[in-house]
Amino acid sequence: TGAQQSATVANPASGASPDLLPHFQLEPEDVYIVKNKAVSLACRATPATQIYFKCNGEWVHQGDHVTQHSTDRSTGLPVMEVRIEVTRQQVEKIFGLEEYWCQCVAWSSSGTTKSQKAFVRIAYLRKNFEQEPTAREVSIEQGIVLPCRPPEGIPPAEVEWLRNEELVDPALDANVYVTPEHSLVLRQARLADTANYTCVAKNIVARRRSASAAITVYVNGGWSTWTQWSGCSTSCGRGWQKRSRTCTNPTPLNGGAFCEGQNVQKTACTTLCPVDGAWSEWSKWSECGAECTHWRSRECSEPAPRNGGRDCHGPELDTRNCTSELCTHVASGAEDVALYVGLVAVAVCLVLLLLVGVLVYCRKKGGLDADVADSSILTAGFQPVSIKPSKADNPSLLTIQPDLSTTTMTYQGSLCPRQDGPAKLQLPNGHLLSPLGAGRHTLHHSSPAAEGADFVARLSTQSYFRSLPRGTNNMAYGTFNFLGGRLMIPSTGISLLIPPDAIPRGKIYEVYLTLHKQEEVRLPLAGCQTLLSPIVSCGPPGVLLTRPAILAMGHCVEASAENWSIRLKKQSCEGTWEDVLQLGAEPCTELYYCQLEAQACYVFTEQLGRFALVGESLSMAASKRLKLVLFAPAACPSLEYNIRVYCLSDTQDVLKEVIQLEKQLGGQLIGAPRVLHFKDSYHNLRLSIHDMPSSLWKSKLLASYQEIPFYHIWSGLQPFLHCTFTLERLSTSTCELACKIWVWQVEGDGQSFTVNFNIAKDTRFSDWLVPDEVGTPALVGPSAFKIPFLIRQKIISSLDPPGTRGADWRTLAQKLNLDSHLSFFASKASPTAMILNLWEARHFPNGNLSQLAAAVTEVGKQDGALFSEAEC
Repeated sequence: TGAQQSATVANPASGASPDLLPHFQLEPEDVYIVKNKAVSLACRATPATQIYFKCNGEWVHQGDHVTQHSTDRSTGLPVMEVRIEVTRQQVEKIFGLEEYWCQCVAWSSSGTTKSQKAFVRIAYLRKNFEQEPTAREVSIEQGIVLPCRPPEGIPPAEVEWLRNEELVDPALDANVYVTPEHSLVLRQARLADTANYTCVAKNIVARRRSASAAITVYVNGGWSTWTQWSGCSTSCGRGWQKRSRTCTNPTPLNGGAFCEGQNVQKTACTTLCPVDGAWSEWSKWSECGAECTHWRSRECSEPAPRNGGRDCHGPELDTRNCTSELCTHVASGAEDVALYVGLVAVAVCLVLLLLVGVLVYCRKKGGLDADVADSSILTAGFQPVSIKPSKADNPSLLTIQPDLSTTTMTYQGSLCPRQDGPAKLQLPNGHLLSPLGAGRHTLHHSSPAAEGADFVARLSTQSYFRSLPRGTNNMAYGTFNFLGGRLMIPSTGISLLIPPDAIPRGKIYEVYLTLHKQEEVRLPLAGCQTLLSPIVSCGPPGVLLTRPAILAMGHCVEASAENWSIRLKKQSCEGTWEDVLQLGAEPCTELYYCQLEAQACYVFTEQLGRFALVGESLSMAASKRLKLVLFAPAACPSLEYNIRVYCLSDTQDVLKEVIQLEKQLGGQLIGAPRVLHFKDSYHNLRLSIHDMPSSLWKSKLLASYQEIPFYHIWSGLQPFLHCTFTLERLSTSTCELACKIWVWQVEGDGQSFTVNFNIAKDTRFSDWLVPDEVGTPALVGPSAFKIPFLIRQKIISSLDPPGTRGADWRTLAQKLNLDSHLSFFASKASPTAMILNLWEARHFPNGNLSQLAAAVTEVGKQDGALFSEAEC
């Protein structure tokens, strides 16, 4: 790359003085041929008589030299300067063999001297960069390295960087430097570093630019501190207060992530109602005094002012002249008359007090508690209403079945919610009540002696309960207080967990849970939508809950984010269905949340109502689970024998209904149930029967297979789809049936049943039938929960505050595989309570409490052993 240096070589003649050897004043230097331009090499020596160039060991022709003679003025010695030109063709002749070089040789009378070698190279710069910078998105303060390997060239290219077409100078910016390998390094990314970066390579031949790389420096959002809690939304009684925070610390920029979690938190509050003072009755007049006046007094005590109420207005003491301004002595006879009148008045007062006491006692004995809220009046337009309590010694108050036959109460107003001002609590839309006009509506309270069937019958006769089921098999109801409880519909997987303190203290609610038959409720579906769960109601819809209840129900979806868009729907008071939650997306409200598991979903809701899970397929790979079940008659006196193949949504409630239907038809299970994944491919479901012994049985099916249309299955609105294969045995003595039944979706999944069955006595598949669950549909208080109440409170109080080394509710959620819901838990006043409530909903009644205890204990060990496993 640089001129190859060589010592000047002298060949002195014998006897010559070394001082007269040629000395080079100018030696040839390395040069580059640019394109087709010839280059010039020059050398100058003194004293010199001759100078010639030798290139690659061969003398250059004398005619190619340009010689110039002069005299050195300081020494008077002759100076000789020689130039030659070298062309591209000369260099290319030896290209690849060795490098092209030239050297001067100068002569004098004393000898010869050689100059250094000068190399002649063909300059070039290729077009393509060996490595170009690429676009990146980086977080603020993160380091950035933009690589650049320039194109191959002679001489080697120099590299510089451009930021938005302006030169990057590391000398002016300490945050930037360029490595020896030409990479541009930004030590800490700044917002100002967001730009287009270009690597520029140049030499004497050309200047090349790389493709520009867009660098985006983004800022992830961060929460500000919480504001102070707002004032209570009501100036008297129970209300709400909230606090908020904003995603401005910092604000997300350039596509940075928005803050996770809720920006608003709400909590219940109670404001003591102000009580204005009121005067008591005046006392009796005092005796007339020596000053001819008497007086009477009263107190501000009925009631006394409290909670900021106003004091009584007016005088506390009243005085009068008692003798019309003449003070005379009163006769003793008049004093006796006044004494007798006073005694009679006292006696009358005692009799009246006795009568009042008797009436109060009778009323208390026959009435109901003022804090019992009747479920029939807790609609969307009303708050829980107070009525009188039953006797305290009645232990069945929390487990009785409601009756709507006694204690009539009358209310004025509409049963649909009113739109009040923003400061008022917005009650949920109640779907069980048809909208009624303004007027008077008579609602009934429950009686302990009612029967379940009578309860449902009475509900059915009232216009606003017409959508409830007509039987009690699909309904559970109970009476609950602040201790919470659980409602369960047996053999369906449907339950409602009411956590402790979800119901305000001092209140008692009658709550119901209902499974609806799909033909009774119209759920509109559009496009690729399909029903994925049962339709379930829980209520009353207007009830005030201070913590979310958890509704558990099964589903039949094979969930995946790329194949499904799943929504939770709720029916409004007007009967329309609304999307209240999209699973996998950021919740638009704090009222609802859903934990979706393989076969069940758990809905957190602060507003009771009618719910259903609906899915919309995003690709043809989206699939639902179908349960395939085979039934046949338990007794067959005739030659015909029917095999019914049910294609059901894979949820417990549908299987329960089919089993009850088959029991009524006298059917029995003849094969183990199978699961089939039914895809949204618009292909129908086909069923066929094969391999029957033709000497014993024959099929009456005319076609080779039966078919169920795709949409009948995909909509999910026809719960008991089935096909019947009618067979005929050739003799009544034939009892053994052997065949194969195929069920498959065209171009999709399939299942086969191998039937080998004695139709007269085989009952080996009866164990597959879902047994009726034994237990109480309504559990109240501690019996409804696996975790003891006191242990639960200790866990909550210990894990809610942030712990050392992260030993708090977040660690517990991680150990229970619930860490994907941290933002929802964090939005609640007690995240630990939410985690324990979900554990109760998922694991009752067969949950392993020791596993939970071990997880809690392990969290406790990280923070100084808060718990022991034995204690949990």
